Amino acid sequence: MIGNFYDKIIKNLPENVSIMGRDRFFNSVVLISIVNFNGVDHFLFQKRAKNIRQGGEICFPGGGFDPEKDKNAEETVIRETMEELGINKEKIEIGGKFDSIVNSIGTFIEVFVGRLNIHDISEMHINHKEVEKILLVPVSYFKNNRPEEYKLRVEIHPTYINEEGEEITLFPAKELGVPPKYWKFWGGKSHTVYVYRTHGEVIWGITGQIIAELMKRI
Repeated sequence: MIGNFYDKIIKNLPENVSIMGRDRFFNSVVLISIVNFNGVDHFLFQKRAKNIRQGGEICFPGGGFDPEKDKNAEETVIRETMEELGINKEKIEIGGKFDSIVNSIGTFIEVFVGRLNIHDISEMHINHKEVEKILLVPVSYFKNNRPEEYKLRVEIHPTYINEEGEEITLFPAKELGVPPKYWKFWGGKSHTVYVYRTHGEVIWGITGQIIAELMKRI
């Protein structure tokens, strides 16, 4: 019996290593969308419709994985791009994958790089329930302009005050007897926010991070 538990663990290790607890994250995808008009490469962004989640923000096409519709993340990114931009599947070319992102609010994002084989914006029929407008920015703009950099601070709070002014306990740290430093809040990790200003819009958050990281590879 010696070593039996160890052997079971080794036997049941995953063949493909993933993110621990990924099933508890909101799993989504985005497509770094590149179009070429008149010999100039552009990133194609969309401004999200005001009435949806994260409305008014600039982002790449993409959305959440749907196990009832998608076999894998690539199918998700193709389906979402078709639904949002009203573009035929045959015009979406997936070139490969970029680094994935795990953010502090519980979202796991797989990032694809692809080309939209269109010659004119009129080949798209935007779904205005999800997309307010399309924004085309030459790739050269991001190569020639560094982003503004700011900081955000993320803290872990075991309690919070609701709209009625009541304190709601999520994690009873004091009652559990964990060290006092965890009774109020802890963490306080700062992370960098990349901001680009162009075409009268502000590109930031996950989209700004993706662009900034991508530009390091070019």
